[in-house]
Amino acid sequence: MKSWMAKFEDVKRDWWIVDAADKNVGRLSTQIANVLRGKNKPTFTPHADTGDFVVVINADKVKFTGKKWDEKKYYRHSAYFGLKEFSAGEMKERDASEILRKSVQGMLPKNRLSNKLIQKLKIYSGPEHPHAAQKPAQLKLVERA
Repeated sequence: MKSWMAKFEDVKRDWWIVDAADKNVGRLSTQIANVLRGKNKPTFTPHADTGDFVVVINADKVKFTGKKWDEKKYYRHSAYFGLKEFSAGEMKERDASEILRKSVQGMLPKNRLSNKLIQKLKIYSGPEHPHAAQKPAQLKLVERA
């Protein structure tokens, strides 16, 4: 009996839309990462890209618990010496979508596959997005108490 493996040609990709308003960053990111990898499908294959596209709107309205807006740090560097350090509050003012993108990327596998997976994530700060032609369905998020 042979084992079945998903192939790139056989995968049907759906489009999902997520409203990030008043959602916790970490809990939202885990569910988005699972959809990007395809873990919500019965055809999940760890070494293949079987996931769907995810469109996130209202990324500027996400929330953190506790004092993370002031205490959580993001780092960036260029070819010059030194690191640039930003708090989560400063990062929200600069580019609110980058907070969610970095969080989701940290939850994806650390290999060449993650570059393909993160390209299927589309994040927008406001309620409008240009992907209406793909007819994204509303992703039902699991709420934890």
